[in-house]
Amino acid sequence: MDTHNAELINEVNLLSADELQGLRGLYAELLRNTREVAEPADAADLRHAIAKAVAAGHYGRDKFGNSLFVRALLTANALCSRVSADRNMVIAVLLYPICLSEHATTEQISSLWGDDIAKMVGGLLKVSTLYQRGAAVESENFRRLLMAFAEDIRVIIIMIVDRLMLMKIINHHPNEKLVKDVAYEANYLYASLAHRLGLYAIKSELEDMSLKYTDRATFTSIARQLNERKNERDAYIQAFIGPVKAKLEAMGLKFDIKGRTKSIFSIWNKMKKQKNDIDHIYDLFAIRIIIDTPPEREKTDCWVAYSVITDMYQPNPSRMKDWISIPKSNGYESLHITVAGPEGKWVEVQIRTRRMDLVAEKGLAAHWRYKGIRSEGGLDAWMNNVRDILETAEQGPMVLMRNFKMDVYDKEVFAFTPKGDLYRLPAGATLLDFAFNIHSKLGCTTVGGRVNGKNEKLTYKLHSGDTVEILTSSSQVPKQDWLNFVVTSKARSKIRQTLKERENRAAELGREMLQRRFKNRKIELEEAVLSRLVKKLGYKKLTDFFNDIASERLDVNTLTEKYIAFEQHEQSHSATRVSAEEFNLQQSGADAESQEGSGSGDVLVIGNDIKGMNYRFARCCNPIYGDDVFGFISAEGVIKIHRSDCPNARNIRERYPYRMITTRWSGKIGAQFAVTLSVVGRDDIGIVTNITSIITKEKAASLRNIAIDSHDGLFQGHLTLGVSDNRVLAALIKKIKTVKGVKDVSRIN
Repeated sequence: MDTHNAELINEVNLLSADELQGLRGLYAELLRNTREVAEPADAADLRHAIAKAVAAGHYGRDKFGNSLFVRALLTANALCSRVSADRNMVIAVLLYPICLSEHATTEQISSLWGDDIAKMVGGLLKVSTLYQRGAAVESENFRRLLMAFAEDIRVIIIMIVDRLMLMKIINHHPNEKLVKDVAYEANYLYASLAHRLGLYAIKSELEDMSLKYTDRATFTSIARQLNERKNERDAYIQAFIGPVKAKLEAMGLKFDIKGRTKSIFSIWNKMKKQKNDIDHIYDLFAIRIIIDTPPEREKTDCWVAYSVITDMYQPNPSRMKDWISIPKSNGYESLHITVAGPEGKWVEVQIRTRRMDLVAEKGLAAHWRYKGIRSEGGLDAWMNNVRDILETAEQGPMVLMRNFKMDVYDKEVFAFTPKGDLYRLPAGATLLDFAFNIHSKLGCTTVGGRVNGKNEKLTYKLHSGDTVEILTSSSQVPKQDWLNFVVTSKARSKIRQTLKERENRAAELGREMLQRRFKNRKIELEEAVLSRLVKKLGYKKLTDFFNDIASERLDVNTLTEKYIAFEQHEQSHSATRVSAEEFNLQQSGADAESQEGSGSGDVLVIGNDIKGMNYRFARCCNPIYGDDVFGFISAEGVIKIHRSDCPNARNIRERYPYRMITTRWSGKIGAQFAVTLSVVGRDDIGIVTNITSIITKEKAASLRNIAIDSHDGLFQGHLTLGVSDNRVLAALIKKIKTVKGVKDVSRIN
């Protein structure tokens, strides 16, 4: 960028005298900062673009009344000095306000300045639209959506630095509420992002200014007390540094050593955590030792300095932090120790190399200057990719990072309600999924919606940033085909549940309609005859049959006539029908003698040695050998064996007492019975292994299936076992309850 700043200044009108004066200095500073990275025509092209926008009134002011041009220059200079910004970032910052005011489009930017700059401007525009949705920035979903919208990590860096500059220029703005809102957002959102990227100096500034604007009295009080004791503190730092410096020089190390007071926000946090005033906060300052050493000696020389410090001053082992052996996920490397200095005062000492210090001050962008230096320890995949890009950059980190997309949330979408509430859903989620995510009742009555002001169907697939308004109708009910396009488990579960409930209600209604008709015709309804008729009509389930009656797909009068005709036909052609109603007990040995001796009536004896009996074990309760059981003659003529405590036992006893049969076990059994247990407990390591170990050691039992689910620290499992009898089962349950972490074991069926 050339030196013709006067030409640009003259073209930028509508500025106050103070703004114009400051602008000259900012522009000159930008020319110096970009001298090495700018292309020859950049300055002239930018002057032309900005002048046209200003002349058209499209390069105005933000909501605080600040000139967007002055703010853009402040941000551009800060990017250069604090994070080693490249040419494209600087140009994107200056062009963004023009596109924001719709004086130019990203397509025009792309044709004039290239795709990379256009994409960054586009990312900044997307973020600006996000803020217009009125979402709560304190939500974690908002932070995720912000990252997804930005797409390029350079956009996030621009946003952080821009917010820092904004915080600096709104100090005395008359609208206190607006200033506090910005301060809260800066602390919660941008300070945490700066920390994530290793921009610690920016993070501290954002936090301090946030405290200043939200609690000015506290900020002023701490600042005043720090200032009053500055001379005393400086003298103490020198007394601490002097002997350390001499010892390190004697060891042959090249280094810088300096003391710094901790940030006001950090001190305030310590005061809150320790519930003390500033007079009782001892580690108000830190000593930093920065060693000049080649890459291969970094760790060695840092530990040499550590040994020197700890030999001279007593360390506090509990406050020792080694981020050299295992760096932080944002790339931060340093040794932190707290020692008892002169007069017994606690002093924090930070030991790091020149490279580590540059990374700590400028964040990950500093890695490019030291390519090939790779930190050890576990990094998350996303940040590891960032660092790989930075460490292999030949032309500066931001050049290679243009192709790095922040797709960490590409498997999720984020959508807003009209009120600004933000919801996170899996990729592919539909408008209907969104409705069920808000509330199940809302989902069941949804008929469609408006997405970004446009009417959309239930099947519309959401995109991040969509604002969704749900439209409902009291007459709407879930449909079977909804299951074909919803993707969230909450929606699928609720739809299935509602469909099942409706099906059962319809079946009950159909049964009542049929029973009323039979009663009016004075016909006695025989369940067995009806079951055979239903089967003959082609129905596999009685519920389907009764549903068709309720929906009037089957006429009750016609069906009644069919029943009469079918019953008469069966009676006229009845041959001797052998069924469970006419069973003969095959008794032998002690069983027969026992029964005769007891003088009891007919008893059904079941077991492996009983032949010729048509009986089955009921699936509703899955009786096993030893359970107290009874027999029930079903409509199909088959005896079904139920446990006495079966959920259906009460209904059977009340409605069909004449079809119940006293039943007992034969005394001989060889097969294993299937039984399902529910196990609930803490999600401890090894709990599944311990449970299965107990089962496998039991000779009379076997594990057939296991299904487990764990969330929020809670373990829940369903175990399907094969057991020989109920005594074996009772013993197993007792043993499983002794496993560490198990809270409850119960038999499901």
